[in-house]
Amino acid sequence: MSGIGRASVMIGAGTIVSRLTGFLRAVVLVSAVAATSAGGNAFTVANQLPNNIYTIISTGLLSAVVVPQIVKAAAHDDGGRAFVSKLFTLGAVVLLGTTVIATLAAPLLVALYAPEYSASQQALATAFAYWCLPQILFYGLFAMVGESLNARRVYGPYTWAPIINNIVSIAGFLVFIWLFGPAAKGTVWTSEMVAVLGGTATLGIIAQTAILFVFWRRTGLHIRPDFRWRGVGLGQIGRLAGWTFLMVVAGQLAGLVQSQVMSNVPDGAPGMFVAANAWLLFMLPYSIIVLSIGTPYFTQLSEHAKAGRDEEVRGDIGRSIRTLGFFVVVATAAMAVAAVPASRIFTGDPDEALGAAGVLLCYLVGLIPLAVLFVVQRTFYAYDDTRTPFFFTVLQCALVVASAWGALWAFDAGILPMSQLVAAVALGQSVSSVVQVIVATWLLHRRLGGIQVASWLTALGRFALAAIPAGLVGWLTFQLMGGVDGWAVSDKILGALGAAIIGIVVIAVYVGILAIFRAPELSVATGLVRRFLPGRR
Repeated sequence: MSGIGRASVMIGAGTIVSRLTGFLRAVVLVSAVAATSAGGNAFTVANQLPNNIYTIISTGLLSAVVVPQIVKAAAHDDGGRAFVSKLFTLGAVVLLGTTVIATLAAPLLVALYAPEYSASQQALATAFAYWCLPQILFYGLFAMVGESLNARRVYGPYTWAPIINNIVSIAGFLVFIWLFGPAAKGTVWTSEMVAVLGGTATLGIIAQTAILFVFWRRTGLHIRPDFRWRGVGLGQIGRLAGWTFLMVVAGQLAGLVQSQVMSNVPDGAPGMFVAANAWLLFMLPYSIIVLSIGTPYFTQLSEHAKAGRDEEVRGDIGRSIRTLGFFVVVATAAMAVAAVPASRIFTGDPDEALGAAGVLLCYLVGLIPLAVLFVVQRTFYAYDDTRTPFFFTVLQCALVVASAWGALWAFDAGILPMSQLVAAVALGQSVSSVVQVIVATWLLHRRLGGIQVASWLTALGRFALAAIPAGLVGWLTFQLMGGVDGWAVSDKILGALGAAIIGIVVIAVYVGILAIFRAPELSVATGLVRRFLPGRR
């Protein structure tokens, strides 16, 4: 457990710094392009394209298959060197080819993801896309190197490298503001403006990838180009990745429908840029808590599953969900009551913050279920089962599509105002995730003959009971600050301060209540927190 604790702290500390600098990056970007402007939405579409395409060809494969396979390959006579060389060669070829094709197809991709944009806004998004799509290659290299480091229990670099991206991006966005001034609503974009903004985004991804290679020596692996892709188990990866590939494609198709629906939002209303920033806030607790604690558990769980130690896997599942739940439940409560001041960080005025807060609240409905899903889904992966996750993910994607179309129908029918369209799409995604995790948990329970569901559900219920009064105290704190008309919503910096104060109050009350009732998970959580303190190990 101490190894997991140290790894969790390493990942968690890096994630905190990364997310904080990411927040600053987003604040500077909002200052460069207004939160509800046509230019901001166009840049958001273009900058998400490489993420979407890279996810289809690589992310599902890496997270689901590569870590367990690299762990297994470590038992080969060469320590996995041949396997990793072949894997990297194949990956680089696929990534390079996909990058070239996607860049050439930029106009088609923009039209596909934002069909309701005007011709001028599509042209602007396409111009951004030409600069952003080369990120696909570097995202892929970054993930392959990072997952290889994780599989060898070298967790720090993969978590800390995105900080370099944020620093480069912040500098580039500041240069943009210095050269051209803030691009407000109605700004006429020039090719130089597009080049600086889009080029900065790609340069940041290149920088974070380059810095990761510095730490490669710690894996103990020496790789070389190897185009002989037979005989080291790549066929097994192909079979496993087939279902994962289909699952990721289904997820991206659902995201495509959401993007198409949100492209109906005009300039001045909460659109894709607002949704992206709300998602950034949502991902703060998910990244810091779920990824930092869950990633080391996944490596350990993979080892136990490989050895056939099902009982230890059941223990890993229960412990990880209870530990994640302790932090995620209070994070959900804190983010919910601080939604307005937190959203003010990424908006231009209080009215925009109110609209963005609604989107954030709708995303937060799915935070706790996604934490549970992280553990459940990766347990299937640890047993080399990518087929079952495909089916419960397809169910979730179908519900996402149905809810997005339902939101658009409600808008067209005059039931849903334009200002709430993006929030309705976000809520549909969260509800779909709730259904997904229920089905996934039931399937894993059947497969392993029990996964201590009663134990961790009881713990989550205990955490929720403590979070309710803690959230109420946090809400009262917000009201004492003046509520939606108070100082915490008047400015970006004050919004960050107000959100931090509310969060601290909620956490203090939550921990106090659990301490009074002597919740057993408190000691484990306290141990993890203590590792962040100076001089602790």
